[in-house]
Amino acid sequence: MARIVSLGSALQDIYLIDHDDLAPTTIGDTAIFGKVLVGSKVDIDRISYEVGGGGVNSAITFARHGHETIFIGNIAKDPAGMAIVKVLNREGIDSSYVNFLERKSTGTSVILLDSKSGERTILTCRGASEQFGNFDEKDLDLIQPDWLYVTTLRGDLETLKRFFIKAREIGAKIMFNPGVRELDQADNLTKLLKYVNVLNVNKSEASRLVPGKVLTELLYHLANYAETVIITDGMMGGIATNGVETYRFGIYEDVRVKDATGAGDAFGSGFLASIANGKEFKQALVFASANSTSVIAKLGANRGILSRGLRLHMMPIQKI
Repeated sequence: MARIVSLGSALQDIYLIDHDDLAPTTIGDTAIFGKVLVGSKVDIDRISYEVGGGGVNSAITFARHGHETIFIGNIAKDPAGMAIVKVLNREGIDSSYVNFLERKSTGTSVILLDSKSGERTILTCRGASEQFGNFDEKDLDLIQPDWLYVTTLRGDLETLKRFFIKAREIGAKIMFNPGVRELDQADNLTKLLKYVNVLNVNKSEASRLVPGKVLTELLYHLANYAETVIITDGMMGGIATNGVETYRFGIYEDVRVKDATGAGDAFGSGFLASIANGKEFKQALVFASANSTSVIAKLGANRGILSRGLRLHMMPIQKI
């Protein structure tokens, strides 16, 4: 068992689910929810209240693997914030480092979901999860984690740097899954990757950091920045290296996508949860893929997160 800090966002996800009114319509190369007219009233089949956010989703994976998990994030003292705390407590996640911000609401996403296709559009008011400059890296001195897992901090590279330096100072390893706002500052972001032990990005994100069009090219270049690099490519699987072994892998199972929200969080946190449990590199990639597959087959960003000890079947994965 490891002690893992999950640093990132916490959101309440409100799903508006319908089987026909939200069906996507294609105009040129763009798909839109074509049946929702301005000024109209639309009857929705059902509504579902869930908890999400990259930091929370990842923390749930770690906790279900038996790791001592601490979540650091921002919420407010409102019903959405209390719902998040309730889930953290239910999962056995330490919420004592959660910051309750004044004059802010807890971040909330409204997700328009077509139940037939699984296609969705997400409307997000980030609220308390909009900024992270109040995070105190000295919390790591008290926690003494084995791993620091970081999802997007909305482009706050200064806070990222403070936490990366502190983690290295106390001997903690770092896994990082950057977001759009970090990638918008690619030149400055690459300077921080020297602190990162495991970098997890998708293909389009990788192409914003380094030159290359195919996975092998992108992996070759990113391997100069972090000792372990994972690049995912949706239904095409992905590629990964730890400096010793390199694998090209497919998907775990071809399942009907019910809701793709949280798939990336499930993959990254699933990989780290396995590595922290002493699993080999190849085994960790298989579990990461299985975790992501399970999440997209269920509604919500974390309902499908797998627990430790499940027996998994093999999947297409080849050493290269």
